[in-house]
Amino acid sequence: MAIAPILSWEGLGLIQGSGWLFRDLDINIAPRDRLALIGRNGAGKTTLLKLIAGLVDADEGKRSIQPGTRVVTLEQDPFFKGHDTLLDFTLHGPDAPQQHEVEAIADQLGIDLSREAASASGGERRRAALCRALASEPDLLLLDEPTNHLDLSAIEWLESWLQRYNGAFVVISHDRTFLTRLTRATLWLDRGSLRRKEVGFGGFEAWEEEVQKEETRAAEKLDAKLKIEAHWLERGVTARRKRNQGRLAKLWEMRAERAAMMSPTGTAKLAVAGDGSKTKSVIVAEHVTKRFGDRTVIKDFNLRIQRGDRIGIVGGNGAGKSTLLKILIGELEPDEGTVTLAKTLTTIVIDQQRSLLKPEMKLRDVIAEGSDWLDVRGVRKHVQGYLKDFLFDPGLIDAKVGTLSGGERSRLLLAREFARPSNLLVLDEPTNDLDLETLDLLQEVISDYDGTVLIVSHDRDFLDRTVNLTLGLDGSGSIDMIAGGYADWEAKRKQRTAPAKARAKAEGATPPPPPPPRKTKLSYKDQRDYDLLPQRIEELEAAITRDEEAMADPELYTRDPNRFAALSAAIEKARGEKEVAEERWLELAEQVEG
Repeated sequence: MAIAPILSWEGLGLIQGSGWLFRDLDINIAPRDRLALIGRNGAGKTTLLKLIAGLVDADEGKRSIQPGTRVVTLEQDPFFKGHDTLLDFTLHGPDAPQQHEVEAIADQLGIDLSREAASASGGERRRAALCRALASEPDLLLLDEPTNHLDLSAIEWLESWLQRYNGAFVVISHDRTFLTRLTRATLWLDRGSLRRKEVGFGGFEAWEEEVQKEETRAAEKLDAKLKIEAHWLERGVTARRKRNQGRLAKLWEMRAERAAMMSPTGTAKLAVAGDGSKTKSVIVAEHVTKRFGDRTVIKDFNLRIQRGDRIGIVGGNGAGKSTLLKILIGELEPDEGTVTLAKTLTTIVIDQQRSLLKPEMKLRDVIAEGSDWLDVRGVRKHVQGYLKDFLFDPGLIDAKVGTLSGGERSRLLLAREFARPSNLLVLDEPTNDLDLETLDLLQEVISDYDGTVLIVSHDRDFLDRTVNLTLGLDGSGSIDMIAGGYADWEAKRKQRTAPAKARAKAEGATPPPPPPPRKTKLSYKDQRDYDLLPQRIEELEAAITRDEEAMADPELYTRDPNRFAALSAAIEKARGEKEVAEERWLELAEQVEG
């Protein structure tokens, strides 16, 4: 018997401007649904989320909700004005959660809610909004870009919370990794219609390509105008995906080359003479150290950046990512060491600041200063054709910036900056507010870019698709250099946190010699824990990996919800036991080292 929905819309329609934004939409949300809401910028995803929440009135359709169902929305840009502190924001309104529940979430997220709301950063505001939403004990949670402004540790914490969550959620996100790990079904909002498929985001691309092929075949049976559209559909989706596969293969080659240049300790070797490769170095950092007061954020850092490198910088909020970036591009001087930049460097920095985009400006003004033509890195292009390259309807050439969505404005900023001549591209959180199709486009542009690229981002999938070297900061001053993307850095980080014996066995290395005689004699129980815990930690890691692989099955929840719940509980229990075991072993190791 089918499970009754907790919320549904029948025949939903909404007028926007002079026409329908969408019409005749049917939506059913079951008690344990995990739904990804996918669509291009401007398709109406955020508006649809507000309609589901009951925050916007529809022009037609019937909304039904089970009595007592609590619906909570995490908005993309929560309204903080009028609140003195972040805590005030979390506790305002008749449906506010209990203060002790909010503070419990805040402790786990590492946010000080006594901070003034007006001076709080984007990351602090996002954490406060999460505290309010999650502490409200919702039956249905609506999440609009929940990972924006969060660092990697906070994103991983949120993923873990949602995996344990017993209610339903609908999420809009550009973070492919986040969507793949969490969702079990997909809502696709496309050109005014809504499709649903009982497959998580991991299967979306295959579904999308299947739908596009069906539309192409249908269009080919109609007139020539639709045949043109069919040709665009085929080349705009299928061909792009094939090209991206070629670009990924090229990226893997670049990573292999980078790995060959790295010494065993992870410091980039000097380029050898004979092939002119010395002239390829564009930035050379030697023994760089940077302090702020008593805290050292960068310590004795060495790096040689070659022409054509794509470098990702990752780490938690406050770890020093922006400091490192500014030092590498010459905006900030190190306290010790030197940074040498090639004299021919021409730098473009794209940091998601839209101050250049005035609402009254036309797209033509932003891209070409009112002209019909512009030079794109030495190639003359018509403005309409260039806008089409960035997924804009060429007919929008005289539209005003104020009519664009947040994601469309970000895309317009990318188009403006990429037209300028440069050989060093610096991207600071470039994926915020971009839809998935624009992220594919950005991946293409970066891959085809002739110069060097530096990227600061929390988007794990995007880094895996674009960079050949990852710099990982942990806030202690040390910086890991890993040939590869985020997944390679994360694997290295997990290895480092494991006890030495477990790590040596996992890597197939020769176990280290026994420790020297201990000055402090351990009790029988302590000695037994010291000897046996590494093996137990390995067993727990294997169990977690096995259960996570089982949960990756997109059909598991639909097929066997009890097994899904059991696996979620088992993973959470194993992670907790593993953390306790590691802390216990490290405590005993300190005693052993005396």
